[in-house]
Formats: sequence, structure tokens, C-alpha cells
Amino acid sequence: MRFSLSCVFLFSVLLAGCGSPLPRGTAERGTITQAPRAVSGHATEVVMYAMSLIDTGYRFGGKNPEAGLDCSGMVSYIFDQAAGLKVQGSAAEIARRGRPIGRHELRPGDLVFFNTMNRPFSHVGIYIGNDRFVHAPSTNGRVRIEQMGSRYFAQRYEAARTLLD
Repeated sequence: MRFSLSCVFLFSVLLAGCGSPLPRGTAERGTITQAPRAVSGHATEVVMYAMSLIDTGYRFGGKNPEAGLDCSGMVSYIFDQAAGLKVQGSAAEIARRGRPIGRHELRPGDLVFFNTMNRPFSHVGIYIGNDRFVHAPSTNGRVRIEQMGSRYFAQRYEAARTLLD
């Protein structure tokens, strides 16, 4: 797979921001944090693949970039291509397959879930670091990067899951 130099640079910058986790035992909102989870090679591939799909068109039920992608189709396609994992079904079904992790444990390649349709786990994206994720929204119809802390997504954040460990 070929990545543009700008895509590789952007990914490097995003990961660099994740490279300084809180030291072990540092208090975060009154709790003691665990040692940070390492970013695996598969996670790096997942993020790189996700970044390569930026601006791919949206299509409800879409499962490949040529036809268009919806959120769960994007996740399924990326995990199959980048990590060799078969992940199928709706965002809610994907959430059931993943191992729950806390928001403070997020690392690139993890999945983030949102309640965007008045039902739990109705939208999924791939966390890329620096409080950002890649997703395939139906609104404005293109795969893009969003801030987890944006008003819209902060209010709708549901949970995080990992498929990679």
C-alpha cells in the first residue's frame, strides 16, 4: 500500500503527541492510572490505513472504499486489510466483540463509540491519538478526522473498546 508523504508525516505528529503518557501512579481525576498500554504494530497499521481513507465517500451499508463506507463498514474494512481481523456487523455488534477500556486508556487503533441516533453504540470510529478519531459520518458524507472533545461528540461519547489485545 502506498501512503502519501503528508499522510505519514501527519500520522507521525499524531503519535508523537501520544508519546508522553502520565507516569505510573499519577493521579488523574482522583484515580491512580495504570502503566500505559503499548501501541502494537497492528494498531499502527490500522491508524495508517484509516488515515489513507480520509475523504472517501459515505454510503449507508458501504463496506469498501470504491462503493463508499459507513462507520461500521469502514472499521470492518480497515481491520481486515490492516490487521487481518474479520470484524463484521453494526457498530453495536462490533462493540460487543471488543474488550472494554477506559477513555483514559485509549491508544491509537482503539475503537470509540457514540450514541448518535438515540440508541447506544450507534456510531463507531477509530482513535488515532491526541483526542482525535477517524470516522465515516453520514453528515457531510466523507471519512474525516474529528475531535473527541468537540461539543457534539463529547455529549454523545458512549465507550471505548480494543480489538488488538
